[in-house]
Amino acid sequence: MKFSGYTLISSFTPFHCIPLKKPRRLPLDINFKTASKIRRLSTYNQKQQNHCKAEMVVAKYPPPLFSVAPMMEWTDVHYRTLARLISKHAWLYTEMLAAETIVYQEANLDRFLAFPPEQHPIVLQIGGNNLDNIAKATKLANAYNYDEINFNCGCPSPRVAGHGCFGVRLMLDPKFVGEAMSVIAANTDVPVSVKCRIGVDDHDSYNELCDFIYKVSALSPTRHFIIHSRKALLNGISPADNRKIPPLKYEYFFALLRDFPDLKFTINGGINCVDEANAALKAGAHGVMVGRAAYHNPWNVLGHVDTAIYGTPASNLTRRQILEKYQVYGDAILGTYGNDRPNVRDVIKPILGFFYFEPGNSLWKRKADAAFLRCKTVKSFFEEALVAIPDRVLDSTITEAPIGREDLFANVEGILPPPYETREEELVYA
Repeated sequence: MKFSGYTLISSFTPFHCIPLKKPRRLPLDINFKTASKIRRLSTYNQKQQNHCKAEMVVAKYPPPLFSVAPMMEWTDVHYRTLARLISKHAWLYTEMLAAETIVYQEANLDRFLAFPPEQHPIVLQIGGNNLDNIAKATKLANAYNYDEINFNCGCPSPRVAGHGCFGVRLMLDPKFVGEAMSVIAANTDVPVSVKCRIGVDDHDSYNELCDFIYKVSALSPTRHFIIHSRKALLNGISPADNRKIPPLKYEYFFALLRDFPDLKFTINGGINCVDEANAALKAGAHGVMVGRAAYHNPWNVLGHVDTAIYGTPASNLTRRQILEKYQVYGDAILGTYGNDRPNVRDVIKPILGFFYFEPGNSLWKRKADAAFLRCKTVKSFFEEALVAIPDRVLDSTITEAPIGREDLFANVEGILPPPYETREEELVYA
C-alpha cells in the first residue's frame, strides 16, 4: 500500500458553485418552536451515536488538548511522520482534501488517504459543497481508519472559497453545513467536527457566529468546533494576509465557551508555543490547535507537547535519533507514487525547519539547496547537508520550553460580548 501524498486543489474535477441559500420564514400558521423541536428530535439519535463515537476515541487516545492544524501542501504524510516522531500525543490533521478528489480518484486512493499506523490519532479534513460527493467521500475514507472526520468551513483561499464555493464561504450557509455534517456522521463510525473562522467579510458579529454554531449543532450531531479566532476577508487578499490582517478576537472564542456549555471548542490562531497553549487551556479552552509554528519550528514546538501538555515523561530522543528514524521512512517511500514521486525534495521539505534558530541553520539550508540537485536518497542527502550542524546540536535532547506571551488571554474576560440569545425560529427553513 502506498502512503498518502499530495492533495492539490489543481487535481479537482471542476464543479459548479451552489447558490448560498438564505433562510426564509415558514407561513405564520406553523409553530416555529414545534418545528424546530421536530428537527432536533430527528437528529437526536445521530448525536447520541456521535457522543458514543467520541467517547470510544477518547478512551483509545489522549484527548485532543493539542493538535496540529491542517495546512494545504504542508501537513502531508511526510510532515506528519516527522511530527509523530517528535510527539506521540499531539493530534495530527491531514491537508484539506476535497470530496471530489476522493470520489474521482477512487482507483488511486492510497496516494491521497493512506498513512502509516504510527500517525494515530489522526483527523481527515474534507471540504466540498455537494452532499452526494461528501457522502461518497466519507464512505471511501472509512477503509483508512481515521480517528475523526473534520469539515472545512475556514479556508479563505480564492481557489476554495472563491472558485470552489466552499471552505469559509460555507459559514454563510449554516443550513447546508448542518446537512453536510449529518451526511458525514451518517456515513462514518468516528466523531465529526467543524473547523471555521469567527466570521466572513461584514458577517462578523458575535451573534452571527453564534447563529452558525447553534444551527449547525442543532441540525447535526456536531459537538466539536475548531475556531480560528479571526474572520476571513474574501475580497481577493491572499491566504497569508488572511492569517495576519483580520485582528484576532479571542473574546469571541471564550464567549462561545460560556454560551454553548454542551459543546467542545478548540482555539486556533496566533498561538505559537506550548506555553501559550497551556495558557489557553487554563483559561478554559477544551483544546488548542497550532499551525505554522508547529511546521516551521517542529523541534521546539512539538518537542514539548507530550511533557508540558500531556504530562508524560520526556522521550530523551536527540535530533540525530529522530533523523535516523526519518531517514528509514524517507528512503522506503521514495518513488512509490510513480514518476519519481515522492522525491528527495518532497521528503526533506518538512525537515528544513528542524534546526530553527540553531548554530549552522543558515549553512544547513544552503547545503540542502545544493544537495537537492545531486542526491537521490535521503541518506546521501543527510550525509552531504548535515555537516553544517554541530554535533552538540544533533546530539542534544529537548531543552526548556520557550516562554510565551503572558498577556495573551489576560484581559479576555473583561471584553466578552453580551450573552447569545437563542432564537429557535431561525432553525426553520422553507
